[in-house]
Amino acid sequence: MKIIICDPVSPKGIALLQQRPEFKVVVLPKRLSEAELLPLVADATALVVRSETKVTQKVIAAAKQLRVVGRAGVGVDNVDIEAATQHGVVVMNTPGGNTVTTAELSFTMLLSLARKVPQAHATMVAGKWDRKLFQGVELSGKTLGVLGMGRIGTEVAKRAIAFGMRVVAYDPYLTEDRAKAIGAEFAPEVDHVYREADFITVHMPVTKETKEMLNTAAFSKMKPGVRIVNCARGEIICEADLIAALESNKVAGAALDVFAVEPLPADHPYRKQANLILTPHLGASTEEAQEKCGIEVAEVIAGYLLTGEVRNAVNLPYLDAKTYEQVKPYLPLGEALGKLIAQLTPATADRLHITFGGNARHLPNVDPVTRAILRGFLSTSNLKDVNNVNVRSVAQSIGVTVEEKKSDEPVTFNEWVHVQALAGNRKLVSAGGTFFGSPNNPRIVRIFSQPVEVPITGTLLLLNNADKPGIVGHLGTLLAKHKVNIASMSLGRDTAGGRALTVLSLDSEPPSAVLDELKKDNDISNVKVVKL
Repeated sequence: MKIIICDPVSPKGIALLQQRPEFKVVVLPKRLSEAELLPLVADATALVVRSETKVTQKVIAAAKQLRVVGRAGVGVDNVDIEAATQHGVVVMNTPGGNTVTTAELSFTMLLSLARKVPQAHATMVAGKWDRKLFQGVELSGKTLGVLGMGRIGTEVAKRAIAFGMRVVAYDPYLTEDRAKAIGAEFAPEVDHVYREADFITVHMPVTKETKEMLNTAAFSKMKPGVRIVNCARGEIICEADLIAALESNKVAGAALDVFAVEPLPADHPYRKQANLILTPHLGASTEEAQEKCGIEVAEVIAGYLLTGEVRNAVNLPYLDAKTYEQVKPYLPLGEALGKLIAQLTPATADRLHITFGGNARHLPNVDPVTRAILRGFLSTSNLKDVNNVNVRSVAQSIGVTVEEKKSDEPVTFNEWVHVQALAGNRKLVSAGGTFFGSPNNPRIVRIFSQPVEVPITGTLLLLNNADKPGIVGHLGTLLAKHKVNIASMSLGRDTAGGRALTVLSLDSEPPSAVLDELKKDNDISNVKVVKL
């Protein structure tokens, strides 16, 4: 498996990958443009990047064997997440590697803003002694507004509290109890932070909601003389609006490590603002952070490629190696159930109801099984390139929703996975599966609520028939006439002399002549061929 290191990362991280005989590691000597990168990625299994290399839609499309992109750092703005998901590429980052480093830089910015340290230093270097120009303010007793209470925001809050600051925290996913545990005050809305804060520090990703959220409207709600720190993403601030707020003294000062366009253009208006502190994206630029991120990105890539472990993925739920081993036997069973349901459904299904019973309800993570069921369900359609990574978004795009349930209801089997397809509230078809003896022996054991025993691979012939003597012999004779061998047979009936469900596992696909003859028989109905 070929792994391309596109940007400089820790030599220790590279060494971790190089010591694995399964990997061929290629270290690029410099950052390449999109056009330069395209011919190199055709056979790449993994790409390792920092913030410099852009993993665009074209790059992802050109990398036909690509399975994972590892970002040595937190932000993944330079990776086209949507394109990666659609092509089945997992995108992983390293959120733990630079948490402390970025938090420390953010707090350095706070102190520098409060005491005007960079500006004072510049005058000293210029041979001046202007004490009166650099009167600052204390942090103690001031209110710090933290926008975004992830790992970094939390670490900044802890340091601010140690300095005697009152911390007011806002995050869409922050609960009041968690804020209280950190020692911060819970802000139910972002405007509460704007009204209360003397200093505001930003630790949010760029989304539709956060892009340019700090704009003229936001500044108008803030205290006069507020000071702002941004070590997250430059696009969160509307640059023109910040300059206007600085010039009007609505904002007393700002410290920025990130910018909408990087590197910051030489003629950018920011460079002319005396009350701005600017650093060239130093958030993760410490020896410790680079080493941690390099090692972590190597570990998450190796874990995914070698064991299926999913850590720190931004487009796939977390799945550690131990959990993967637990769910692994269910994946082929789930895919077979999905394929079976899709081929038996008489109408377009818009909903799948999946039930996990028996020991299956204790699985720590059922998402991989659900994805396997969906992958099987969609595999019979005309959709292309459906895979574990994109299968949920593909299903959603065509109007198929999924409901998952862990049931405590008693079941006949130790493990039980049941799938039902519905159109609106109308039940279309259902099937269930389990394991016989061991996880290596999966079986489909319910179809249309009838008991059966069917392997999860091969060609199946399903039909309903009158429960009377001679049917089995008739089927065997007909198939023998067309040289189709029966590998196994399963029959289930509602009542004696009623209707039966017959499922034949065949060594080859029956010709159309067999199906035509069966459909003419008044005792036989609902003839279907299913390929698993």
